[in-house]
Amino acid sequence: MRIEKIAILDEVVSRVKDSDYCFIIDHGGVTVAQFAKLRKALRALDSRLLVVKNTFLGKVAKEKGWSEEVNAMFKGNSAIVTGHGEPTAVAKAIMEFVKDSGGKASVKGADYDNKIVDAAMVEALSKVPGKDQLRATLLMLLKEPATRLARVLSEKAKKGPASAEATAGEGDAAPVAEAPAAEAAQQ
Repeated sequence: MRIEKIAILDEVVSRVKDSDYCFIIDHGGVTVAQFAKLRKALRALDSRLLVVKNTFLGKVAKEKGWSEEVNAMFKGNSAIVTGHGEPTAVAKAIMEFVKDSGGKASVKGADYDNKIVDAAMVEALSKVPGKDQLRATLLMLLKEPATRLARVLSEKAKKGPASAEATAGEGDAAPVAEAPAAEAAQQ
């Protein structure tokens, strides 16, 4: 193997090994503008796109210890998306790219959480809310009881002290009225 190819292979292997995920896509027939749009979206997500020869992907698979079934993904035009952070946002960007390509691009699969997943799983991953969105939802759910309590207390305060005295007077009147009746019954 030539020195240039060895250097490229080493870069691809190190990029895949150092990343949290590796999405494999088929980019056949997409325009340069569509690729540029995907690269820009991925850069914002701390990810990178690299067009790779399928023979290099086969060697990456051996280095990473991927199962033999992954070799079926290494046909046609291949590119990998690697990076760090949340893979759901990256999967969303990739699925948006596939949709915008008009059927020219497709997802082959991914190495996510040290497991090889197929295109259907990548699509499902793209529909999962991100960590930030899940945190916001959880925070809203935790905050809701306190918000309701504050509303109730606010309504009580708006009614004023006169309604509080009336409520307190009604509650105190019943035991006082019963007391003389109870004393009369004992005599």
